[in-house]
Amino acid sequence: MKKGDLLFEIDERPYRYTLEKAISDQATLEGQISDERRRIAAQVSAISVAAANIHSTEADVNRWAAAIEQANADVASAEQAVSRARAEWTYASNNLHRVEPLLVKQFVTFDQVDRARTSEVTQAESLKQAQSQLQQAQAALKSTIAQQERSRAVLTQSKAQHEQAQNAVTTLEPLVNQRGAKSSAIETARYNLDNCRVYAPFDARVTNLTISDGAYAHTGQQMFTLIDARTWWAVANFREGQLQRITPGMPADVYVMSKPNVRFSGVVDCIGFGVTPDEDVIGKLQPGLPDVQRTLNWVHLASRYPVRVRVENPPSDLFRVSESAVVVIRGH
Repeated sequence: MKKGDLLFEIDERPYRYTLEKAISDQATLEGQISDERRRIAAQVSAISVAAANIHSTEADVNRWAAAIEQANADVASAEQAVSRARAEWTYASNNLHRVEPLLVKQFVTFDQVDRARTSEVTQAESLKQAQSQLQQAQAALKSTIAQQERSRAVLTQSKAQHEQAQNAVTTLEPLVNQRGAKSSAIETARYNLDNCRVYAPFDARVTNLTISDGAYAHTGQQMFTLIDARTWWAVANFREGQLQRITPGMPADVYVMSKPNVRFSGVVDCIGFGVTPDEDVIGKLQPGLPDVQRTLNWVHLASRYPVRVRVENPPSDLFRVSESAVVVIRGH
């Protein structure tokens, strides 16, 4: 199998549906953000309108305050006019009562009495007009005060509406903060969908295949083994006394049991620095080190350490994993 070849594929429909749902959820969130942005704009506009109403109502209150001052001045002027008219009528009335008895004794003429009577009637009419104007000025004052009270009530209502509009303004932050989660859900769904088709990451051989077409693949279940065919190593176990003469980079010859007459060139890649100790000496340890068995257990033998030799220009159809081989290290 070459690099990039399709290894296997699974039913992608559930993952495609998940991706479509994640994309739809993100579109829904963006729609909610747009709607919320328009609603906030309307709320800000309502605040501006309420502020304008406050300024207009404050102007009305100030205008009616000035009108009240003018009405008070008009009432005061009308009261002064009434006082003057009453004084003039009183004088005319007293003068009439004074000259009427004199007409009998002919101390005054009839014309003088008639003028006094006419003056009294005229001043009485002037007094009535002054009193009527005073009543009109007082009524105008009451009306102006009432208008100012109404303007103050409207001002209080406008301020309450302004405060309510300010408190109603929301923020986009709770919705905007969800964008990361929605984008992450899309990326996760797309990643899972892309993993429905698995391709060979390198030139390799497929072995130990335990599943067939149409079977159900369980999560974590091993279905086959992929052997990297690009590079091959031969692992030789050398006694610990020989390791001091072996260094990485030294040339080596490799022979495999399936074709013993063919010599393959190799190079020492690395030397092991640890193996699993003998259980009979120190007991069993946790796995993690190579387990190199000794041939005899009743004779004290030297430990053997793995030396890995990389085979140069390996044939594509001969080498296999765990195949028996013989390694000969050649010194420089």
